[in-house]
Amino acid sequence: MNTTTNFQLNPYAVQLCTLSRWISAKQWAPAGSGNFSIRSNEHGCLITRAHKDKGELSPHDLVQISWNRGEAEFTAKAADSALLHVALYQQFPTAKVVLQTQSVAANVWSRLIKADNFLFSGYELQSVITGQPAQQQSCSLAIIDANQPMPLQAAEISRRASELSSGLLIRGHGLYVWGESLEHSKRQLEAWEFLISCELERMKVSGLL
Repeated sequence: MNTTTNFQLNPYAVQLCTLSRWISAKQWAPAGSGNFSIRSNEHGCLITRAHKDKGELSPHDLVQISWNRGEAEFTAKAADSALLHVALYQQFPTAKVVLQTQSVAANVWSRLIKADNFLFSGYELQSVITGQPAQQQSCSLAIIDANQPMPLQAAEISRRASELSSGLLIRGHGLYVWGESLEHSKRQLEAWEFLISCELERMKVSGLL
């Protein structure tokens, strides 16, 4: 995987930066955490530089990454988690945007759930989640352990691709969502964050914490 800094390859770079500032205002990407990317071609995407304050993102802070079927390699300008963005783009050809956030709710909740997936049920917003029929009684969110090298996490994404709809959790390392456009990805992010926050609050009021 190779990187350049030619943000002009994608006309939606400015829109991705606008979305980044909205996410930062939600406090879902504190202290330069999180990474956002947008596909630029079949085998490439623009991704945020590592540790960049997401509330101050500009197109100049985006790195162009290219990949193929060979071993992925990239410079220090991109975070290690870029490998997971690539894995998601490879598994979901229609995905145009990948967002990785680090909200308090998602991080805390992911460390409380010991299973490798969680079924949400009883929430109207489940119907917003891509891949979930409106009439379905529950929707599943896959959870991956972070205590393994990044290539193994990417391999697990590939292995469990059939379980994924538009989101997954890396335990203690944030929420990943993807969609067919910036607006679609934003909607998926809001829906998953809402569901996670509801479950965390339910655990609190039920005395499960």
